[in-house]
Amino acid sequence: MSEQLPRWLYLRQGVAVDEAAVPTIASEEFAAHVVAMRGRGGRISSLFARRLATDALRVYCLLAFDADSTLAICATDLAGANPSYPSITAHWPAAQAFERAIAESYGVTPLHHPWLKPLRYVATDNGTPAPWGKFDPAKTIPGDYPFYRVEGEEVHEVAVGPIHAGVIEPGHFRFQCHGEDVLHLEIVLGYQHRGAQALLLHPNATRSALVAETIAGDATIGHAMAYCVALEGLGGVSVGMRASAIRAIALELERLANHVGDLGALGLDIGFLPTSAYLGRLRGDFLNLTAEICGSRFGRNLLRPGGVKFDIDTALAEKIRTKLEGLQKETLEVLDLMFSTPSVLARFEGTGALTRETAEEIGLVGPAGRACGCPRDARSNHPHGIYQFNQLPLATETTGDVSARAVVRWLEVQRSLEFLLDILTRLPEGKTFAPLTALKSNALAIGLTETWRGEATYVAFSDAAGKVSFVQPKDPSMHNWYGLALALRNVAISDFPICNKSFSLSYCGHDL
Repeated sequence: MSEQLPRWLYLRQGVAVDEAAVPTIASEEFAAHVVAMRGRGGRISSLFARRLATDALRVYCLLAFDADSTLAICATDLAGANPSYPSITAHWPAAQAFERAIAESYGVTPLHHPWLKPLRYVATDNGTPAPWGKFDPAKTIPGDYPFYRVEGEEVHEVAVGPIHAGVIEPGHFRFQCHGEDVLHLEIVLGYQHRGAQALLLHPNATRSALVAETIAGDATIGHAMAYCVALEGLGGVSVGMRASAIRAIALELERLANHVGDLGALGLDIGFLPTSAYLGRLRGDFLNLTAEICGSRFGRNLLRPGGVKFDIDTALAEKIRTKLEGLQKETLEVLDLMFSTPSVLARFEGTGALTRETAEEIGLVGPAGRACGCPRDARSNHPHGIYQFNQLPLATETTGDVSARAVVRWLEVQRSLEFLLDILTRLPEGKTFAPLTALKSNALAIGLTETWRGEATYVAFSDAAGKVSFVQPKDPSMHNWYGLALALRNVAISDFPICNKSFSLSYCGHDL
């Protein structure tokens, strides 16, 4: 976007700006103001609300302009006992989950929202529906949900979950089917709501970083990095290149572990056992390399606002690099087998396909979006730290099916391995950690990281005393669960497992 229009505040991640500089738009104009930026290359990165000190409610929209690594934010203020504003979703479906979350948590009505149902639906202790704006995770439990039903002769309903076979988070999937064909899928989450967002406001930055790490445990590094970048922006701290490089190493190891593990799980779902067993073992090897750095296979306690708590000395760098060279050969050999087997390709190709138009419409991010041809990857589009100088090639496909989502991850495995083998030979010198001493008052800053699932965004606010007053986290699953529901339409219900695994979304990251 070459021209910066008024009534938007333009910024980049990791840089604090005065909160008072955020333009406020009249509520009746807010939706049109946001939607107008879609044609200029903007996409919704986050849409959320917060209570001001005056008890007024302010709704913020954060847009990302990937072509020039720019972010833009504006807001609208809502008042009254029953606040409302014209829905953005009615014109831009990518806003649908965000507006439902605002309605549920604050009692706001996005007028003419086409699917205004609870997002993390709860019932009160006695089983009656909780009213809009009365969402209290300490006192509520998952409750009845107003499912959409397809009526017709021989149409039947299949309910899956919320309790699933194996070790998996709870979520409910309700299929409307005609024979084996899925006509409609509705996904109901909220069983993993822990009240994590409020816990991010702990006055001790180390304690709140522990919470950020657990927003989505399999993306510990990705979430911690986005949180740290936002806090460092508020603190005016520029993390050194050595610390930034160690963060990137951990992030790519996390990407490798999850991509390799999920590609193996895809093999299991279609009965291709050679890769499922082999890649399952390799996933553990990649996790163990992260443990070599910080003692935790998931990277807990590695990242903190101000840098990293563990260094990688020359001996450890060489040890990791040597191990990665062996893992590279093993991983690529078994993936080459998987992607050259006709029976595997026959199950993947054409299954659960989404067009690029649909992906753009609903705002898909991460490998799911890139599989549809959407060229968005925060490491390239919004680079921060070492990624400003060591960018990974963008991996995209065009068919938007299970095959494309698997191929994108296959390509990312190759490129992450190449990145790690390179950076481990030339780690920058410098400090690894410098604690934050003070935060800018009445400011906001944004952290944006490409987790292995896609873009995680953290918007952090400080108050007049220079304390963190509000943090809005967003897991990429917030964008992508709706994509899974659409991908199942006109697909055999027996293909649900591989469609689900090809998206591999987070329940707890969505539920917060």
